[in-house]
Amino acid sequence: MNQRAVLIFCLILLTLSETQGIPLNRTTRCSCIKISNQPVNRRSLEKLEMIPASPSCPRVEIIATMKKNGEKICLNPESKIIKNILKAINKKRSKRSQTQREA
Repeated sequence: MNQRAVLIFCLILLTLSETQGIPLNRTTRCSCIKISNQPVNRRSLEKLEMIPASPSCPRVEIIATMKKNGEKICLNPESKIIKNILKAINKKRSKRSQTQREA
């Protein structure tokens, strides 16, 4: 009886070690539920986060934190104003990295 219990225990361990983790919740989870189309002044931004599309959220998300009150707003990444802001930030970053390389 004791050998039978050990054998069953070993079989269970072998079976469990071969299973792969499967996520239980298959719903998409995006940070932004509501996307604002209101224009945003670049000077009023404290922080701008860009979250790329991923398996958990199929769309790119832009989250702006405002200087005045710390409010976080989800912005439309397809908006012309937002695209211009992102382009200006990238341009500024590339200039900064070039000056650091030259120094």
